[in-house]
Amino acid sequence: VQLQASGGGLVQPGESLTLSCTASGFSLSHLAVGWFRQAPGKEREGVSCMSSRNFVEYSSDSTAGRFTISRDRAKNTVYLEMNSLKLEDTAVYYCAADPSVILSSITMAAQYDYWGQGTLVTVSS
Repeated sequence: VQLQASGGGLVQPGESLTLSCTASGFSLSHLAVGWFRQAPGKEREGVSCMSSRNFVEYSSDSTAGRFTISRDRAKNTVYLEMNSLKLEDTAVYYCAADPSVILSSITMAAQYDYWGQGTLVTVSS
């Protein structure tokens, strides 16, 4: 059972990146999934979360309109498309999944049992 996150890198402000998170050993199809990030010296925060029914239940105020979460059930993969990246988006990004997240707690990292290893996104001019 594993989540593999990828797609991070070094970009300039205003550029785009798409992160991928592929599951092996289990299906993401009917799980709540989320992207979280942790910047140096800060707590892990929810970025965008999707319910098991594929509804986007949460997008953070700082990323709404710029970041989009999506799921490809055929590829067993969740994506985070990030546009108009800003310096403050620099962080390690983690994907997470869980079969029993309560919607009211979907942004709480502690609710998720399955985590990817993290992928570093650096936005720098």
